[in-house]
Parts: sequence; structure tokens; C-alpha cells
Amino acid sequence: MCCCRLVDKIEEEQLNEMGGCVTFTGGGGGNGGEGSKGDKSSLMVLSQAKMILWMTRGMTTLLLWICVVQLLTVGEVWGPRLLKTWPSCYTHPHTDIRSSSLIEPRILLPPKRTYKNNGYLMVSCNGGLNQMRGAICDMVAVARYLNVTLIVPELDKSSFWADPSDFKDIFDVDHFIKSLRDEVRILKELPPRLKRRVDLGKFHSLAPISWSDITYYHHQILPLIRRYKVVHLNRTDARLANNGLPLEIQKLRCRVNFSGLKFTSQIEELGKKVVNILRKNGPFLVLHLRYEMDMLAFSGCTQGCNGDEVEELTRMRYAYPWWKEKEIDSDNKRKEGLCPMTPEETALILRALRIDRDIQIYIAAGEIYGGDRRMASLAAEFPNLVRKEMLLDPLELGFFQNHSSQMAALDYYVSLESDIFVPTYDGNMARVVEGHRRYLGYKKTIRFDRKVLIDLIDRYSEGSMNWDEFSNTVKEVHADRMGQPMRRVMISDRPKEEEYFYANPYECLD
Repeated sequence: MCCCRLVDKIEEEQLNEMGGCVTFTGGGGGNGGEGSKGDKSSLMVLSQAKMILWMTRGMTTLLLWICVVQLLTVGEVWGPRLLKTWPSCYTHPHTDIRSSSLIEPRILLPPKRTYKNNGYLMVSCNGGLNQMRGAICDMVAVARYLNVTLIVPELDKSSFWADPSDFKDIFDVDHFIKSLRDEVRILKELPPRLKRRVDLGKFHSLAPISWSDITYYHHQILPLIRRYKVVHLNRTDARLANNGLPLEIQKLRCRVNFSGLKFTSQIEELGKKVVNILRKNGPFLVLHLRYEMDMLAFSGCTQGCNGDEVEELTRMRYAYPWWKEKEIDSDNKRKEGLCPMTPEETALILRALRIDRDIQIYIAAGEIYGGDRRMASLAAEFPNLVRKEMLLDPLELGFFQNHSSQMAALDYYVSLESDIFVPTYDGNMARVVEGHRRYLGYKKTIRFDRKVLIDLIDRYSEGSMNWDEFSNTVKEVHADRMGQPMRRVMISDRPKEEEYFYANPYECLD
């Protein structure tokens, strides 16, 4: 409105000036020559007046368009905050103005980091969801350190689980790219010219050395990137050391894990629904009961299995060539604490720890090997066992069927929200969830000391310990294994045996 009044005022003043000029030059007295000269002067002035009028109209139109553009811009930026009280312009006539307070605030993105790009890094992750999760965090840190452009990681589709999910099916890929843009440039795919080169095989592919220091990537991988422009790392599990890295690299690994990797809205919404259902009935414990067929076949642990089951698990282990260990002594491995706890052993330990019998226990796992027969003892001790299949409509879970990584993502989300998290084996999910819960405020996570527990269970079963002795000893052993703050255990010459960075990223928890 202000712009329109300003334009009208300008046009009015111009017309007044033109009117004054015509009146002044239009006087006609004197002889013919003078009259003729006067007429010519009047015509010239009129022509100038018309030109000024057209210019004024042009300027008016331009100013009006500028006003429109400015109003649209103001509407987008400030409308939701300041102009929602103008129903005729910004609010539907039947919309309650008070609902404007529910509008989500604009997300401020970090500024893009500017650096000389040394080339492009492609990565193919291997393993299950949480093994790949750690690898993604590592590769972002490597790309940042080498000043290269990272292509959105490719997820494993050929492992035991044969999950066809892509990165975008599990994680919010746009959030991943934008939230980390102040550290590293990430693209969904290679630029067309380089993509054609890759299609022609003109790139270098290799598996980096496990547990490598960041300097390995600087001295061995960066020269390859500079030479070939595109390098593909075809295995990424545990390819970056747990310790001995610069603090900024460790903090970046945490940032990617805790902030950059955000599940898709579909997974998060379903996770929230499960948590809300559980919360209505009080506190809940998540039990990551790693007693699925693949784990037992891989580990060779057959405690409690019948003869047919032992044969089935052995055949499966020999069927997968990438499972290197074939001949396994199940009893010795169990005594060393290297086997997942059975459902029966788990029931005994939870009872010894005085876990409330009536607490809801959400089973975060796939199909338990042996089914109801193996779950009977646990169900007898803790009757409020629930699974996602019991809480959600089959249609809601339908999209996740045959997508083990998406199912694992749902369990991950619920595990983070639980009052207590109890893993029965220190696999990748157990360790990554433990570290994430530490980051969220050292939420209670009970880490079983399996070697000690197996000895106690056997002694109790043999009758050499009574129940009170057994229970008290179990509680004493786990008093400092509840997710409290502590330094990470380091074994410099045996990195595979030391504590995993993502299980206890203490550098990021101060």
C-alpha cells in the first residue's frame, strides 16, 4: 500500500509539472512567425510531456513489481511469525490463529566449508546395520581429513541378511548431507563425467587395512585419490583405529553418529508409536536377546540345542565361506564368555539382578532360535514380554518385512528410549546403543560379564552356591557395569580385543 501511494504521488507531481509547462507555452499572441514558433515550441513540450508520462508509467510498473516481490519475500520469511494475524493474507478464514505457535522453527544450516577438493571417495559398507553405522561415521571422518568429496555410502546387500535397503531407505539422506556440510562435501552420486569414468572401470578399488591410524589414509589412500580422482573403499568395517586419533577426528565421528545419522521419518514415527504404547504401561526394559540362528551358526554356540539343531547350525556355518572359523568347541567357547547368553541363562541373571518381575520387557531381536520352547523360562520369570509384532498392526510392519536393517533401525530407536537396556552379547548393536545411551546422559545399560556369569551359573546349577550367594555375587560383579562414566579400555597391540570406540566415546561426553 505504501508503494502504491508513493507511485501515485510521483505521477501526480509529474502531471502537474507537465500541465504547468503546457499552459506556459500555449499562449498565442503576436505575428504569424512568432505564433508558428510558439506552436512548434508547444508541440515539442507536449512530446516531452508524453515521453515523461510513459517513463513515469514504466517506473510505476517497475516499482509495483518490486513491491510484490518484497511482500512475497517478507511473507515467506516473517509471515509465519509476524503476519499470521492477517487472516485475509496469511491465514485460512477457518484457521485458529493460536495454532500458529505449533509451526516448527526454521532449521538453520551450518555454512558450507570451502576447501580444495582432492578427489572423490566412494565407500561400500559391509555387515549389519550397526556395523555399517560405525563405518559411515569413520568414512566421513576420513573424507574430512583428506579434503575429498564423499559419495553417499552404499549399504551391504549381499551379506547373510540380503537386505535390499539403500541409505535413503534407513537414514534421512538430505539431513546427512546438509548437517555435515561445514565439515565435508557429500554428494548423492558422482558428477556425470566421473560417473562415466567409473562405469568404464577407470577408478581404483581396495579394502583399507583394519584399525588404521588416520596417517595411513594420508600416506596410502590420498595419493591414490589424487592419481585416480575416484577411489572406492570396498570394505569399511573397523578400518579406523579406536584410539590414538586427533581429538577433532574423534568428535567428528561422534557428531556423525549422534546427529548426522537421523533415521527416516517413517522409521522414527513408528519408533515413537512403539515407545508411546510401552510408556502408557509404565517403565520398560529392552532386551537385545541375540539368540537368532545366524548368531548361533556363526559363533558355534549350541548350549541347550538338540541334536538336529546342532547339525542345522553346523551346516549353515559351513555354507558361508566368509565365516572363517568352522570347527568350534561350543563348551569351551561358552566358558570363555564368548557365547551369547541363552534365554534360560538370561532369565536367571535378570532375576538375580532383582529386575522387577512385572516390568515390560521389549525383545529387540529377530526370530529366537528354538521359538517358544527356548523362551518358556524367560516368559515364566517375566510374563510381560512384548515384541514389535505384538504392538503394531501387521500393515504397519509390512513395509519392513524382508528388510532386516530397517527392522534393526526400529529396535535401535526403541532401545535408546528405554529405561534399561540389556544386551546378551556384545555385538555391534549392543555396543553402539550403549555408547549412544551414554551420550544421552549415561542411561542405564547393563553389560553382562559373560565369563564370570557362566561360572556363577554353573556353580549355582551344581548346588555349590545358594540363591542369595548367587544373586549377591551377580549384583556385585555388575555394580560398575551399568553405563557409568569411565575411560575406554585400550589394548594397543590387540585392537580387536580393546573396547570399541562407539561403545564408550568418552572424548565426546565431557
